[in-house]
Amino acid sequence: MKIVLEEISARIRENFEAKDNIREEGLKISREVVRECRTASFALHGQDFEKADKSIKAAGQALEKLEVLFEGHSDIYHAGFLEHAQQEYSEVSILSSLLKEEGEKFPSPEELRVEYGAYLNGLGDVVGELRRHVLDLIRKESFEKAEVFLGIMENIHATLMDFDYPDAITRGLRRKTDVSRSLIEKTRGDVVNAIGQKKLETAMRNLESKL
Repeated sequence: MKIVLEEISARIRENFEAKDNIREEGLKISREVVRECRTASFALHGQDFEKADKSIKAAGQALEKLEVLFEGHSDIYHAGFLEHAQQEYSEVSILSSLLKEEGEKFPSPEELRVEYGAYLNGLGDVVGELRRHVLDLIRKESFEKAEVFLGIMENIHATLMDFDYPDAITRGLRRKTDVSRSLIEKTRGDVVNAIGQKKLETAMRNLESKL
């Protein structure tokens, strides 16, 4: 049976309309994920773990909605905005675990239900968040804890360095690895200078007390 061009066009248009609607809904949900993750990040640095947990849970639930929404639409799934949402979720989930445990406990990508590339890039962004935490610890003169988290930053960077693959596979991880190295060098200098300054102040006070 002869199929006229109008019939073909109508089917294609119907398919595109459905995809466009799914994409728009996906963008809306992905923005929700990013918003909740940023709320959680601010709460974590303010030591408000209850608020952070609530936002992280909301972000995780929104990501689950995206998985259902994009089922059967792999072209939209891999369009990029979902990956960004997964990166943000990975970053804040890992940060939450590290700050709450005060040690090196990392949730896996399988636990978070995110793609490997998104997980690694989120892990790279954790270095910047930990630098902020280390600077807060320095201001509180919690130098031992600052050194612990500096060590975690260095461990993350060493891990990222192992993934020497094309950006098409790692989704731009090389740049974040380079940025993390720069942040670690700055943070190491801040920690060393702060400890040195504290020792000098202590020595001067001791000297003054003997005069």
